[in-house]
Amino acid sequence: MKLFDDRVDAGRQLARRLAPLKGRDIVVLGLPRGGVPVAFEVAKALKAPLDVLVVRKLGVPFQPELAFGAIGEDGVRVLNDGVVREAYLDGDDMDAVEHKQRIELRRRAERFRRGRDRISLIGRVAVIVDDGIATGATARAACQVARAHGASHVVLAVPIGPDDVTERFAGYADEVVCLKTPALFSAVGQGYRHFPQTPDEEVIALLDRARDGVSAQAGVAIDPPLRDEEVAVTAGPVTVAGHLTIPEHPRGIVVFAHGSGSSRHSPRNRYVAQVLNSAGLATLLLDLLTPAEERNRANVFDIEMLAGRLVDVSRWLAGQPETALLPVGYFGASTGAGAALAAAADPRAKVGAVVSRGGRPDLAGRALANVLAPTLLIVGGRDEVVIELNRRAQAAIPGECELTVVPGATHLFEEPGTLEQVAKLACDWFVDHLSRLVAQR
Repeated sequence: MKLFDDRVDAGRQLARRLAPLKGRDIVVLGLPRGGVPVAFEVAKALKAPLDVLVVRKLGVPFQPELAFGAIGEDGVRVLNDGVVREAYLDGDDMDAVEHKQRIELRRRAERFRRGRDRISLIGRVAVIVDDGIATGATARAACQVARAHGASHVVLAVPIGPDDVTERFAGYADEVVCLKTPALFSAVGQGYRHFPQTPDEEVIALLDRARDGVSAQAGVAIDPPLRDEEVAVTAGPVTVAGHLTIPEHPRGIVVFAHGSGSSRHSPRNRYVAQVLNSAGLATLLLDLLTPAEERNRANVFDIEMLAGRLVDVSRWLAGQPETALLPVGYFGASTGAGAALAAAADPRAKVGAVVSRGGRPDLAGRALANVLAPTLLIVGGRDEVVIELNRRAQAAIPGECELTVVPGATHLFEEPGTLEQVAKLACDWFVDHLSRLVAQR
């Protein structure tokens, strides 16, 4: 049995254990990348500032798994004198390793911080959070770096780890909080139902949300959303699962229809949703198939059924007090884009805008001729077959329709910076068109 649904669930459970720290002068530090979604939930619950702790281990030459020290931002370096002596390392050996790791550390820090300063740890309690402990080497380095940055007290907090985790961190952390230490522990992912890789873009979005909602100096709380929870929605003969987030004063809501092989836990769609939430848009990340239906591959391409369920979901939103008056947008990815466009053609859905990411609009077939909602088609520049399919769809859609090609991107937008471009394009499109509908009411 899995212990946590995903990193968000793990963060909320961890936050409850850390509740006694609330009110103290703490800084929550997420270890990138997977530790940041967990840390975000902790910071939100404890009403504390969130930062990322970027560290690099310094490995012994020809035995890099053995760390002789670690480095952090602002020139911090800590050494394990015992390892240095036993490995007979001299200054040149250590400097060569540090130079290489310093370049990578600087690259990561610049990507995650985007010009923002590191939050000071001097005299404060550093709560270091990761999604779990395996070997513990990175977490040990993080504890050392936090101490070198001036933290007066270091707490290491993780959802899952080995049963000797407290002993492993003696001398590194002042406190260790680990929720679960399962028997036969071998990997962090074994405790999670959903454990996808966390992309850089999700880390950046969470840090932006935290910085926008909290004053690091004053310790003002991150404003919680009105709703941020799993929901069950009746769609035709079945009940489908979704995750609904409604920020304060929403200006519209965007329903996500994912592609084949993905789910409402998709890190790419979650990242885009977080960007939309930061702009004041509510989101509903949705699974249009039940787990049993997903086992039949043919259901993924049953666009008529999927579109019908999207229509049912839109009608469900119209019956919810918090969303009844909000204009609705659809964000479809891959095959989900075909379903989104087919649903947008149905007048019962009352859709205000559509965005397709790497979509298959051709799957909507003849329904494209009835799509009147403003539509943005986003395609990767290296996704040549899909570009052509989107060009044909653009010609078939009678309403406002734009095609934007993101240079250098492949189908999944995995290249650095490309998913950020998708999120910005989608955000601007939805804010523009859904806000117009609000103004008209």
